[in-house]
Amino acid sequence: MKNKVMAVVLAAGLGTALLAGCGSSSSSGSSAADTTASASTAQADASSADTQSDAAQADTAAAEAGTETAAASGKEYKVGIVQYMDHASLNQITDSAEKELDAKGQELGVTFDYSDYFFNGEGDATTLNQIAAQLKSDGVDAVIAIATPAAQIVQSTYEGDDTPIIFSAVTDPVGAGLVKSMDAPGANITGTSDALNTEAIMNLIFAENPDAKSVGLLYSKSEDSSAKAIQEAKDFLDKKGVKYVEKTGTSTDEVSQAADALIASGVDAVFTPTDNTIMNAELAIYEKFIKAGIPHYTGADSFALNGAFLGFGINYKDLGKSTADITADVLVNGKDPATYPVVTFDNGIATINTDTAKALGIDLTKAEEAFKPYCSDIEETTTAENFSN
Repeated sequence: MKNKVMAVVLAAGLGTALLAGCGSSSSSGSSAADTTASASTAQADASSADTQSDAAQADTAAAEAGTETAAASGKEYKVGIVQYMDHASLNQITDSAEKELDAKGQELGVTFDYSDYFFNGEGDATTLNQIAAQLKSDGVDAVIAIATPAAQIVQSTYEGDDTPIIFSAVTDPVGAGLVKSMDAPGANITGTSDALNTEAIMNLIFAENPDAKSVGLLYSKSEDSSAKAIQEAKDFLDKKGVKYVEKTGTSTDEVSQAADALIASGVDAVFTPTDNTIMNAELAIYEKFIKAGIPHYTGADSFALNGAFLGFGINYKDLGKSTADITADVLVNGKDPATYPVVTFDNGIATINTDTAKALGIDLTKAEEAFKPYCSDIEETTTAENFSN
């Protein structure tokens, strides 16, 4: 996976700018009447010329209406891609989006230049601000912002600018302040959401262990995308009369300490939503939960890939593809982001890590049977750092 950072930006010394918040043609004419012709002949010629002129104008209008896409043929669009940090889900989105941009370029007869404008923010707000400022200076035609923090910073940097921003993997676009509504974003921004069905994940926890008395909630307070899902989990558990223990972290070390605290508290399971900070730390904590006999239920299949017992949610490859399709639709077909509804997906896919299930002593056949009422599909994976291409 590419890991391009802002060395170019830093070397350029952008100064205070880096601290920014976040056709066709036609002609018509009539033949002049023969000066030696009779008046009646001249009048007839003029009438004929008027008819020809009207027809020519009609043809021109039709041609102009039908050549909007054709006029874009051969055009090159500069597309910035800002990935919040390096982890399996976001890497998969970027890879999928790039492949789809190449495919759409061939289909539409245009070129999407993203390779010169891809940056990984490494989860750092200062770097993300620098990236956004650099892309604005470069005059890119659109920006794809992957994950909520990246989208928020890009939106802030481009405030008052009409450059299209296409976000991806934003769990709660309205709550994050990116759009006015899911159906009508209202500005130069739209995209794709990985909105989570929290109730379904809670049901999976109790389907596997009906006697669970305490559930750990592991997340980062710095991630707006986690707030809604965590509140939904609390509401569910309160209604069910089940105790929960909250622990948070903003770095891998803090997350590791939070995991230790949850284990010490004796929780029966742990829930994490689509939280990039926890996802980035999963490889460092999954063995702790396995050793303690605690299954980790999470909001994305990448967690399961990195060792969590179960990931529940959407296919991020599909998310990246759809993000690229929106980008092409906006740039080539002239669609307006302000009225382009945010795209959501069926998020009923449960991905089980079979290595972890075995280590936890969970009967895979029984677990999958218990999960079926709450899932549209069940998939299996084994522990790895990234998805294979």
